[in-house]
Amino acid sequence: MFSCEGRSVASACHDTSAPAFAGEQRNMNNIRIDKLLYFLRLAKSRSLAATWADAGHIRINGRRVERASAAVKVDDVITLPRGDDVLAIKLLAMPARRGPVSEAQSCYDLT
Repeated sequence: MFSCEGRSVASACHDTSAPAFAGEQRNMNNIRIDKLLYFLRLAKSRSLAATWADAGHIRINGRRVERASAAVKVDDVITLPRGDDVLAIKLLAMPARRGPVSEAQSCYDLT
C-alpha cells in the first residue's frame, strides 16, 4: 500500500469532504430528478429516469421538466406517467440511498 507522510493514501491524500466527481452536489436540500426517481424505486435505472426527464414526461410542481439534472426539494409535487395512469407524489423526505421498498415509500406520499 502506498503511503503519504506515513498515512494511508485514502485517508491522507484524498479530500473526503470534496465531491467524488465534478457534477456531484454535497447539498442535500435538493437532488436531481433522475437520481430521485431511481432512489424512490419509481424507475428501474437512473438512465431510464433520465430518459423520461429528457423526453419531458415529468413535471415538478406543474412545470414540465426537460432535463435530468432538474433539482427537486422536499415538499415538491412530482407528476409522471405510470402506464395508462398518472402518478403524483409529494416528496416528504430526501432519500439518502436506493434502499428497500419500505424505506423508499416512507420518503413520499401519493397525492
